Amino acid sequence: MEITFLGTSSAVHSYTRSHASIALKAFGEILLFDCGEGTQRQLIYAKISPMKISKIFITHYHGDHILGIPGLLQSMNFRGRENKLYIYGPKGLENLRQAISNLGFPNFDFPIEWVEIDSGTIIENEEYVIKAQRVKHNTPTLAYSVEELKRPRFLRQKAIDLGVPVGPDFGKLHKGIPVEIDGKIIQPEQVLGPPRKGNKITYSGDTRPCEELIEFAKDSTLLIHESTYKVEDKDKADEHAHSTSVDAAKTALYSNSKELILTHISARYTDVSDLLEEAKEIFENTKIAEDLMKVEL
Repeated sequence: MEITFLGTSSAVHSYTRSHASIALKAFGEILLFDCGEGTQRQLIYAKISPMKISKIFITHYHGDHILGIPGLLQSMNFRGRENKLYIYGPKGLENLRQAISNLGFPNFDFPIEWVEIDSGTIIENEEYVIKAQRVKHNTPTLAYSVEELKRPRFLRQKAIDLGVPVGPDFGKLHKGIPVEIDGKIIQPEQVLGPPRKGNKITYSGDTRPCEELIEFAKDSTLLIHESTYKVEDKDKADEHAHSTSVDAAKTALYSNSKELILTHISARYTDVSDLLEEAKEIFENTKIAEDLMKVEL
């Protein structure tokens, strides 16, 4: 699982920070979370092909999180995309679709499925589960989590000792399907190790600190949390329904997350060391995101 921070600023671009967007490369896909203005240019710098993006997840409809979508879709169209693209977002997604159409992008030559969602499981397959959770901002906003599903380790020698021939039956057992060998049923649990927990990534979106996010982020391998303000500007955080560095650190601590990365940094701060230090006083394993930073799990 490789995470690339394409944009890490809040409402206004800065010399070093573009608008919010995160790309997750995993499971043979590229998943995009938010798509602020300039995202497609950041994709070029990051050497990520937009043609390989399979799904876009929007946290909310403030401009710094969505204004890159029309241009990205048009670029995909110019380059001859054929594969279906899924775009997920909270209530109001149809308004976004219509707005893009009214801007002069009425038709695309590839299929797009716009999926309006609320809290709950969005996608579940053999490899991963993606969930959404309403958080507390000044407009309907979702946090997202991506959890890797790891099968128990296959005990090859044990299967051989039970008489299972090397071949397709190994794959069936590893997928949890019993097989019959010489009239004897071999159960998957006979040849599988203990359950294994995969990585879990949680992305807060824009939010005030809230219990809903703490519970949603529980036991995350990585929590990516907005940190728009320093503690000294908490009044602004409260006014605009954002979080401070300390709010983010407390969410990481109380959710038992293993690592915290701060993002969505206000352009008012040219020196972000204070933000990092404030968070690390509460949650030591904290980093601050920079544009084009990559993280591997």
